[in-house]
Amino acid sequence: MVVCRPAISSLSLGRASAHHLPTKLLQAEKHGIEGIELFHEDLEYVAKALPGDLTPENNIQAAYIVRQLCVQHSITIICLQPFWYDEGIRDPTEHFSRIAQLKHRMQLAQILHTDLILIPSTFLSADLLFPDLEARFLDLREAADLGAQQDPIIRFAYEGLCWGTYVDTWDACWEVVKRVDRPNFGICLDTFNIAGRVYADPADPSGKMPNAERDLKASIERLIRTVDVEKVFLVQVADAEKLSSPIIKGHEYYSHEQPARMSWSRNCRLFYGEEEKRAYLPVKDIAQAIFHGLGFRGWVINELFSRSVWNPDPATPAEHAKRAAKAWNRLAKDCNLEIAQRVPSKAALIPAESWEKLVTDCNMEAMPDEII
Repeated sequence: MVVCRPAISSLSLGRASAHHLPTKLLQAEKHGIEGIELFHEDLEYVAKALPGDLTPENNIQAAYIVRQLCVQHSITIICLQPFWYDEGIRDPTEHFSRIAQLKHRMQLAQILHTDLILIPSTFLSADLLFPDLEARFLDLREAADLGAQQDPIIRFAYEGLCWGTYVDTWDACWEVVKRVDRPNFGICLDTFNIAGRVYADPADPSGKMPNAERDLKASIERLIRTVDVEKVFLVQVADAEKLSSPIIKGHEYYSHEQPARMSWSRNCRLFYGEEEKRAYLPVKDIAQAIFHGLGFRGWVINELFSRSVWNPDPATPAEHAKRAAKAWNRLAKDCNLEIAQRVPSKAALIPAESWEKLVTDCNMEAMPDEII
C-alpha cells in the first residue's frame, strides 16, 4: 500500500476576506486533516490585523502567529503558495521586484517551518514575456539558486496551469523542471490541471476535448514513463463540475479578460469524487498513475477553488472541511492508500502581545501554553 497523509489548501476552507484562519484550522483539525497548503492571502489577513496594517514587518510577525496557530492544532504547513514569479517577464523592473518579493517570501517560509514554495506557470499576456524559452529557464534557475542559498534550503514546486501562456500541460511543466536542472526545483502534479487541459474543455458543450479519453490515456502512460518521482514535490487532487452550458459569451462565468479554463477553475472545482455535484474528470485514473505508476508517497493536498469559498456563511469552513475529509477517505479507498501515522507539530514561540491581539481580533478562545 502507498503511504500518504491528508492535507488541504487553506483557501479551500474559505476565502480569508470572509473566514478567519483560526476557524479554518480548527475545522481542519476536527475533520482529521493533518496539513495545510498555506495560501498567502491568509497570512496577509493576519498581518492586516496587526498595528500598522500590511507591512513587510507585519508579514513576518504574522508568519510567527500562523506557525503558532498550526502548532495549536497539530497541523503541518506543507508549503506556501502561490508565488507569481511570472518567469520570462520582459520588464526588468518587474523582474527585480519579483526577486525582492521572493526573498521576503523565503523568509516567511522559514518562519513557517516549511521548505516549499509553489510557483504556478505564468498566464501573463505573451507580449509581456520573452518568447525565448531560455529566458524563462534562466529566471527559474535564479529562483532555485536563491533558494539553495537558504538554510535550510528552500525548494520550489512548479505547477503547469491548464490556462498557462506557455506551460499548460504536465509535459511542458516537466520539460521546464528538466531544463532548470536544480535539485531544489521540482514539479507539482495537480489532477485538475492535468485533466483540465488534455481531457476537459469547459468552452465546449460536451465539456470535453475531441479525443479526450484517448489523449488522457496516452498522457498518463507518458507521465508514468517520463517523470522521476523524486522530483515530484507536491501532489494536489481536485475534480471539477461539468457545466450544463459552455463558458462562452453570455455564460455567468464568462470573462473576456480570462480564458474559459481559468474561469472554470476559479468557480467550479470540486473535491475528489463529488459526483453528486456533477464531478466528471477522470481524477481516479490520474491519481492511480501518480500513486502506483510513479510510486508517490507523501502529502496529498485537497485543493478546491470554487465560488463556494466566497460564501460568507460561518458554516462554510466546517462544510468544506467535512467535504474534504469525505473526499480523502474515498480517495484512500479507491487508490488503496495507507494513511501515515499522525506526527504532532513542534511548538514555536511568539510574543504574547501579538498573540493576544490575534485572539481578540479573531475571537479565539485562548492562548496556548507555549507563548512567551
